Amino acid sequence: MIFFKYKGFMKKKGHTPITRVKNPEPPIDDPDWIVWAAWADRITFEEIEKKTGKTEGEVIKIMRRSIKPVSFRLWRKRVNQKSIKHKKKFEYSRKEITSKIKKNDYL
Repeated sequence: MIFFKYKGFMKKKGHTPITRVKNPEPPIDDPDWIVWAAWADRITFEEIEKKTGKTEGEVIKIMRRSIKPVSFRLWRKRVNQKSIKHKKKFEYSRKEITSKIKKNDYL
């Protein structure tokens, strides 16, 4: 009894699968890297400036030109709400959180 009409259906493949990422990181010299880094929560504006020389204002201008107006408004709203994009705000919020947590709370 044959379930499949063609031969190669159940053959084992010799190569390992490639892990695909939804938004892979472009090369740093590519202009798309700035847009990719601006969307990434873990990359601060200070790191973008260190790697590319673009200030926060320049990154905002690049984002305004590069993405759709609706996407730009969503990005700006997200950046303003998240303290992670600004290193000083992120460090301050971490200190605030850790000062509220006491070791005795978990013991």
